[in-house]
Amino acid sequence: MNPRRIVLSLVAGLASTLLLGACGSSNSAGSDSTAAVDPAASAPATPAPAAVATTTAYTVTARAVDGVGTVVTDSNGMTLYRYDQDEPNPSKWTCKGACVKTWIPVIVPESVQTSGVAKSLLGTVHRDGQPQLTLAGWPLYRYVGDTAAGQANGQGKDGTWHAVAPTGEKAAATG
Repeated sequence: MNPRRIVLSLVAGLASTLLLGACGSSNSAGSDSTAAVDPAASAPATPAPAAVATTTAYTVTARAVDGVGTVVTDSNGMTLYRYDQDEPNPSKWTCKGACVKTWIPVIVPESVQTSGVAKSLLGTVHRDGQPQLTLAGWPLYRYVGDTAAGQANGQGKDGTWHAVAPTGEKAAATG
């Protein structure tokens, strides 16, 4: 082997060792041992939006929406939908793949608050390790075509998507 390549390999290896050693020594001897293995410990004090979303309560509300009557909306006032091909008893979702790019599953934290919706009708169904909100057993979704609170642009799409009423039934078009 070429002596020049050997020297370059040794220098690269030594530099890597020094860099790794420097990274590992950034925690002083008196620091908390969890900080060394917890990448979030070096993060800024302000939590990221995703972290905030998982620690705050999610709210579902019964709200009158033009054209569909009283429907269930999320914490931001966005209309929630159910899919006729899903099943309510037992809860089963069938929207997957490209479907979830248009119809976004409502993934919720442990705490769900209600206003105008019976809490006893709410539940969750396991979706890829996360809890998807259900109402009367029906898995719930948001529609990407709704860009502002109070819209129900997904109502009746493909004859199988419907804004959901506070009872879990399909919302009826009112005009």
